[in-house]
Amino acid sequence: MAISAFNDEWAFRTKVSAFAELGGASGDWTAVTLPHDALIGMPRRADAPAGAAAGYFPSGVFEYRRDLFVEETDRGRCFFLEFDGVYRGAMIYVNGALAGGHAFGYSRFTVRIDPYLRFGEVNEIRVDCRAHQDSRWYTGAGIYRDVRLIVKEPVHIAVDGVRITTPDIEQGQAVVEIATEVLNTGAVTTTVLLASAVEGEGSGEVARERSPLTLLPGERAIVRHRLYVTDPALWSVDSPSLYTARLQLREGDQVLDDHASAFGIRRLQFDPSNGLRINGRTVKLRGACLHHDNGPLGAAAIGRAEERRVELLKAAGFNAIRSSHNPASSALLEACDRLGMLVMDEAFDVWTVGKTDFDYAGDFPEWWERDVAALVAKDFNHPSVIFYSIGNEIPETGTRFGGVWSRRLAEKIRSLDDTRLITNGINGFVSVLDTVVAAARQMESAKPPSGGVNGMMAQVGEMMNQIASSEEVTGRTEESFSVLDVAGLNYGDGRYEPDRDRFPNRVIVGTETFPSRIAHNWSLVMANPHVIGDFTWTGWDYLGEAGLGSVGYGDSDSRAASVAQPYPWLAAWCGDFDITGQRRPASYYRETVFGLRSIPYIAVRRPQHHGKSVLATPWSWSDAIASWTWENFQNKPIHVEVYSDADEIELLLNGTNVGRIPAGRDHDFRADFELVYTPGELVAIAYSNGREQGRTTLVTAKDALVLDVRADRAHLRADSGDLAFVDIALTDGAGNMHPGRDRPVTVTVEGAGALQALGSADPAAEEDFSGPHRRTFDGRALAVIRPVGSGDITVTVHAEGCEPARLTLHAGALEAVSPVALVH
Repeated sequence: MAISAFNDEWAFRTKVSAFAELGGASGDWTAVTLPHDALIGMPRRADAPAGAAAGYFPSGVFEYRRDLFVEETDRGRCFFLEFDGVYRGAMIYVNGALAGGHAFGYSRFTVRIDPYLRFGEVNEIRVDCRAHQDSRWYTGAGIYRDVRLIVKEPVHIAVDGVRITTPDIEQGQAVVEIATEVLNTGAVTTTVLLASAVEGEGSGEVARERSPLTLLPGERAIVRHRLYVTDPALWSVDSPSLYTARLQLREGDQVLDDHASAFGIRRLQFDPSNGLRINGRTVKLRGACLHHDNGPLGAAAIGRAEERRVELLKAAGFNAIRSSHNPASSALLEACDRLGMLVMDEAFDVWTVGKTDFDYAGDFPEWWERDVAALVAKDFNHPSVIFYSIGNEIPETGTRFGGVWSRRLAEKIRSLDDTRLITNGINGFVSVLDTVVAAARQMESAKPPSGGVNGMMAQVGEMMNQIASSEEVTGRTEESFSVLDVAGLNYGDGRYEPDRDRFPNRVIVGTETFPSRIAHNWSLVMANPHVIGDFTWTGWDYLGEAGLGSVGYGDSDSRAASVAQPYPWLAAWCGDFDITGQRRPASYYRETVFGLRSIPYIAVRRPQHHGKSVLATPWSWSDAIASWTWENFQNKPIHVEVYSDADEIELLLNGTNVGRIPAGRDHDFRADFELVYTPGELVAIAYSNGREQGRTTLVTAKDALVLDVRADRAHLRADSGDLAFVDIALTDGAGNMHPGRDRPVTVTVEGAGALQALGSADPAAEEDFSGPHRRTFDGRALAVIRPVGSGDITVTVHAEGCEPARLTLHAGALEAVSPVALVH
């Protein structure tokens, strides 16, 4: 048996039908390496059909092709292609014959291709896919996740046929049950031997079992092994210990198949009194909602990009992510297993009622069971996954038929996996949207808000929480909540405490919350044992829903900001991290609220907007940055925010006291200062009980302009799943940023690497991510380098008025790669 990456040597183009080609139409094929987003390089335009929802990217129909040579000696073996995700409506052709397909864009699926292969010849694999007004965000398009080629003997371990559970965990011992599905696709009865072994990290084999198995032709059977691991290393966020299950299927001396699967040993418990417990310890979920795109890379789920997001989110204080609003990639889950990040894996954004013109609602009745099965099959052996979410803001949840569908989905999952918790991100406001819309229509002055339901939610504001906690919502959603293990509430923190009395057995998680209510929401989580955590919208900024968290400015008569900003906006601008992976001020504020940061953080509002009315949405954060370099604003008024859990903050400007005011929990963890901008040194000192507990300093950048270029790692694996993220910054040479001197930069790559993407965090930039030129934003840009072989990679960056900067990376065969190695 062999499983191999099947990501190289592909080509793609905009779809051209055979009839169109007969008429003279043609499309140029472009060589690509998977994962690949076919949409990210397409030109955006203001009149794109999906508008702000898709970040003004166009729709598209695409096709991919690749050759596959198969030896004559492989005749009789089973060949499969496993696609981790193709967006969308995938159709897989082998030598022109339809071999399989999948409607949903986020499910892992497998296609058996050996019936269509020509052995001893070169075979053509083609994949068709499309994206067209079928989502509320930027989806990307194409084969945007990994592909694997799987070759097996006629008698083999089924694809996704190994399921590992740990039903009994006691002091000093854990039971590991391995259920293995074995198939006989051959023509004769066969007796085989299946051996299972468990290996610990660095400890070798710790348990073993074996069983004979007789299979009739065409039969499948499950072999169950019960193994005992002494003194198990339990998997947790703080100690993500992994084991490996190794299986071997033999017939006599011949090895027919083998399989290896990482897993963790951990125990989940939950109840209203103790909340969520992992291995007996109560855990509060510090959660981040996470869209599937990787910013400048588009939807491409390249392994290192997925890993980097998990690394950075965890370093910022998060311990859980919610895949919003679709199943996560296998690469992301593998990173969460290794690094210790809990996962709520979400199945759907729609059921039977569509939210956009051509979304999954049209496929849901036919495909939902297969997609639920695919979700469970992908997740089953990942210890990081503790929740399945069956939906997000599903309108049907406020109807009795939504109760029917809720039960169907929940029980289907339980029939496949009863070891995890089931939730649903229910928005009470959306559940009674029919009533809300009817009431709005009766108001003569009511105008349809821009931005769909998000726009309506932003206009309603605090009233939305009141509606979500109303008696009408309580009654209409009771059945939908009743089928869940944990009640997921989107923007429903007004229910947290009342539901403790209304439904004393209900355990709650904030599946989606406003970033503008960080301190309030976390205080509710900490004060209520039955509320097990909070997932903010969002942990990482994303493409599409352009302008959801935008901040604008106007006069005193201006109204609230729009959640759907005009072209050239492309990003939501509501993440703790921007699309390039830089932390925004909200991230440091949240870390402070979580109790994980004691050093004060200084954020300075842009002085050009001082005195203007702020136009913000509930998803907005202050449009401030950590800089004391504001050219041309000397002696002008400026506003400084300091985030701290200390009792008081003292602010010093060039050694002179600006003020000392309260901060900490009783003052929403912040102190605000009005002063006049003077270049120099700004210092914030935090005091608790009269004693200094920390200080932070911002220094005005000197006049020199220097390109500071650093890579997250100097050494890469020589494979297409690795990346180097190169941070480009305009500084004074001493590490102080020049946020006001933005200019175009040019990146060239030589040697064993290629420029995969070049971008900035600008949420409204017109440049694309695929070229070698990009204007910085607040003094920064990001280049993403992908290995194309073994050897040195030279990256050179040019910018007007600066000396060129150069760094050298190396791609090679490495057992392990240091997660952080800065290169100057």
